[in-house]
Amino acid sequence: MPPPAVPSLLAERLEAPLSPLDRLPRTLWLGTLAHSHGPLVPRLAAVERLRAALVAGRGPDADAGWPDHRLARGLAATFGSLELPRHCAGDEALADLVLRSLLWHLDRIPDLVDRGSSEEAARAGALAAFAADWSERFGEIDELAQVLGPVGDLLKSARWDLLRGVLRSTGWQEVVRIRGLLERLPDLSRVIRRLGRARPTDDPDHGRAAPAREREAALRPERRTARVPDVPGETRGVCRSGRVARMLPAEAMLLRHPRLRLVWHARHAERTLLTYEDDDRVDDLVLREAPAWRERTTPVPERRLELGPMLVCVDTSGSMQGGAEQVAKAVVLEAVRTAHAQRRACHVFAFSGPGEVVDMPLAVDAGGLERLTRFMGQSFRGGTDIGAPLGRALEMIGTEAWQLADLLLASDGEFGATPEVAAAVTRAKGERGLRVQAVLIGDRETIGLLELADDVFWVRDWRRFGGWDAASPVHSKSLTATYFPGALRTPHGPAR
Repeated sequence: MPPPAVPSLLAERLEAPLSPLDRLPRTLWLGTLAHSHGPLVPRLAAVERLRAALVAGRGPDADAGWPDHRLARGLAATFGSLELPRHCAGDEALADLVLRSLLWHLDRIPDLVDRGSSEEAARAGALAAFAADWSERFGEIDELAQVLGPVGDLLKSARWDLLRGVLRSTGWQEVVRIRGLLERLPDLSRVIRRLGRARPTDDPDHGRAAPAREREAALRPERRTARVPDVPGETRGVCRSGRVARMLPAEAMLLRHPRLRLVWHARHAERTLLTYEDDDRVDDLVLREAPAWRERTTPVPERRLELGPMLVCVDTSGSMQGGAEQVAKAVVLEAVRTAHAQRRACHVFAFSGPGEVVDMPLAVDAGGLERLTRFMGQSFRGGTDIGAPLGRALEMIGTEAWQLADLLLASDGEFGATPEVAAAVTRAKGERGLRVQAVLIGDRETIGLLELADDVFWVRDWRRFGGWDAASPVHSKSLTATYFPGALRTPHGPAR
């Protein structure tokens, strides 16, 4: 016999007021349950409504039932002055952060009263502290969004106190300064966006061409057998017709009968005499138009591939000090911005002398921001060894997660790759489809750079970013190719 349903219904009725907990994130449970202001049930319902209103871009309702009427009016005015609904619209992570902060500040009202403040003064002090806290936070959040783009996931996953420590460091101020520098390098973002091989685009890739066929009309001979009826040939059967020469003997017998001969004449007039059916077949050769494919004399460019992971090798040697150093940091920052905006992976190798390579996975999280600010705050010095970072980059491309990555090389070109390293890069291009894009932060292409890069983007006025108000003294980056054409050779031998 099944147990009675009365206890179950009673339990559901008792738990119904706590149902907002099923819809609220766990990060809001503690602050909502263990709170000193107001009864629990109205507080749960009010926090749920306020969270939904913030995500929808609306402010709190002054008649929500929690907090009390006087505090709710001050709270609505504070939210309006800070433009909290505008900031939280569509961003659940930020709305949850605001609510946790609000619950903490409102929970301090009894403590302020215990310290001698009046009820009104305690309420005003809690709202003023909340407003001051978020006025400063939104300045930092706006600055973070201006540098890196939307940062909702970052606020959701990172501890705010750790994040604020990063945003107040000198390294972050350098990041903000480099972000302003990017405004003067608009073509750099276009170069970085084209990295990766995860998705085809509509643009042709002239560096990747494949043999193509085109359709054309052609006349092809075709043998045809045509049937010619009523021509003496093969007898196929019996049919009705008016052909006297091919009528059956039974029909001819009618002509000898004095009365049935009239029947014969009627059948002949009506073409219903029983006759032999015969025909002949004629073989004929005709020309028919049919589609044909022929190979084109010139290959057709394939569709260009974009998106996917990015590997960035940035030269941090002593020759990069000054304006070149600022541009190199701008390359790294723009790679991080692009990877964050398009949800791509980004890994940076900062290299200088032998054995001096720093691996930096740069995602927009607390750890990635800390590594980015530390890199932006350091100065470049040391020698130049391109072999180690390229070797590590090729190892990563051999893994499944990075097999569709492209390589970006930012340098002044003052290096020389060993034949083994250059051959390894060439093999990766042929076997894995690797593309190498170089950002030249110097005056001329070098043999070492041209051996590795498929394409070179030249930052001609790099000196201006180091404080020199002077134009580039050279008219072309291809000075070596212009004046020493025999010096530049591809790995296969012909001069470039």
